[in-house]
Order: sequence, then C-alpha cells, then structure tokens
Amino acid sequence: MKSKPYDPMWHDVELPLAGTYYPLGFRVTLRTNSQEVQAAAAESWGWYGLEFDRPPVEVRIIVREQGDLAPEPAFLTQGHLLTIVSDRDNFASADLRALFSYAFVSARTAADHAWLRWFFLEPMVYFLLAQSYTTPVHAACVAKEGRGILLSGLSGAGKSTLAFACARAGWTFVADDATALRIAIGKPHQARVRDDAPRLFPELEGFCTSARPNGKLSIEIPLDAFAHIQTALHCRIETIVFLDRRPGTPGLQNVPAEEVAAAFLADMPSYGDEVRARNERVVGRLSQLPAYRLRYERLADALQLLEGL
Repeated sequence: MKSKPYDPMWHDVELPLAGTYYPLGFRVTLRTNSQEVQAAAAESWGWYGLEFDRPPVEVRIIVREQGDLAPEPAFLTQGHLLTIVSDRDNFASADLRALFSYAFVSARTAADHAWLRWFFLEPMVYFLLAQSYTTPVHAACVAKEGRGILLSGLSGAGKSTLAFACARAGWTFVADDATALRIAIGKPHQARVRDDAPRLFPELEGFCTSARPNGKLSIEIPLDAFAHIQTALHCRIETIVFLDRRPGTPGLQNVPAEEVAAAFLADMPSYGDEVRARNERVVGRLSQLPAYRLRYERLADALQLLEGL
C-alpha cells in the first residue's frame, strides 16, 4: 500500500469542491475543501454570467480548523506577486501574471462570509482581473438610453446616493461605487448606500444597517426588490461627472482633459510599470470625453442637471 508523502506545506491537500464563477463577466475557477467558501463565492458572484471569453483566473482556498478569525490584513505587492497577510493561519498569495492565487484561512474566517469575501476572496480575484483585463476606477455609473455617465468623487461625495436616485428616476443602474473599464462594468445586482439613506428614500425603511468589515455603516439593497429599477452589467461611457456636494448655486462646470486624467490616476494603486502603462492609456482615452464638475446640495438639482447633459 502506497503511503502518503510527507507534506508539511500542504502542497498535496485535497480540494474536492470545485466551481466556476463569473465576477464582472470573467471566468474564475475556484477549488476548495469548504462548503463555506463555496457559499461565500455564490454570495459574491452567483448572479453573474459569462460576458468576456478570456483565459480563466484560478483560485484555491484551503480551510484549516486551526486559528482565529483573521485580523485585518496587509496587502503588499512586489513585481508580479501579491501577498495578503493577516496572521500565520490566514494569508494569501497571488501570481498576477499566471492569473493564479491561493489562500489558507481558518474555519472561523471561512464561516464569516462577509469577512472572507471582503479581505480574501474578492481582493484575490479583483487584483488578478485588474492585472490583465480591467482598469478599476472609484466611480459610480448610470446610463440613460445606453449613454453611460461616470459619477466620480471622493468618499462622502454622494456617488452611491446619486446613483440610486438616478435609478429611481428611470436611469439604468450599473455600479454604485467602483466601476471596471474599458467599457464600464459594474455590480448592478446590489446598491450600497449610507445608513441615513432612508431619510432621502423612504422605501428603504426596513432594510437593515450593517457594519462592513472596514467599519463603515451602510445599507445593502438587492435591486431585484424594486421592479421599476433597470440594471445593466455594462455600458459605454460617454460623459464623466465629478461630484462637488456643498451649499451654493447648483451648476455644471467643464473640466479639462488633463485634470480628468490626473484625478483618476491619483486614485489608482500601483500594479507595476506594465499595468500602469495600460491604465494610463485607458485613462487617456477616458479623459477625451466630455467632463463636468457638478456642484449641488439637493438631489433634485443634481438630477435635473444630469438630465440636461
């Protein structure tokens, strides 16, 4: 009888559970030894279908009984390698060129789906997609009659709130906070708004406020609960709007191309020279589109100005 090889580094661990998911429309193959991991992946990406036929991202997540819930990790890169480190029982590594990543996590981390998704599962995949296929920007996205508008701004500028207000008013909802380019690809199954949103949108009364793993309070809204709201996975961007929410006379002001490019590039993490060059080309094309600074205080004023674009 053949004995098992000595395997102190868990290289030959059996991963009997396999599934294919399509985050942002790209193929990801996931192997694991935990049904908790599969359930978390389905929560993140179960509603997506294949949109872009590219070589798949491969992810392995090994769950071990030992260890506590992962502390908030550090994210570090050198060359084409990414490391996510919480502690000796919760860590991940990714080869960004090979489109391969793996993680070891404790059973307690795997059981907390929000924690697992936020700090391990989703970053492992989105880092790999951003290396080869997408350029992520910190912006919401809505569309009217097929014409996409990026709503850009710092945290607290009102991107998510304005995107949901647009959706209520008949616009198509694509993304509420982060959009992947080259065409705009979003996460239109769900909107996340601040915990005080029911003050603006009474129909959100009854939706629970929850604390994200980063500590921010928000309300997550499944958009299929609102039959009148239209959604789309992607659209073509035709206009860029930078949000400037403060008291004063509402209005639109043109933003020059060089300012558009600088704003987006300043908010992008570095993935190395090759990816940076590709992102600069994408942002360069983006900066040639009509761009405006939208000054507003009331949502009604912002909607009226957007309708006029």
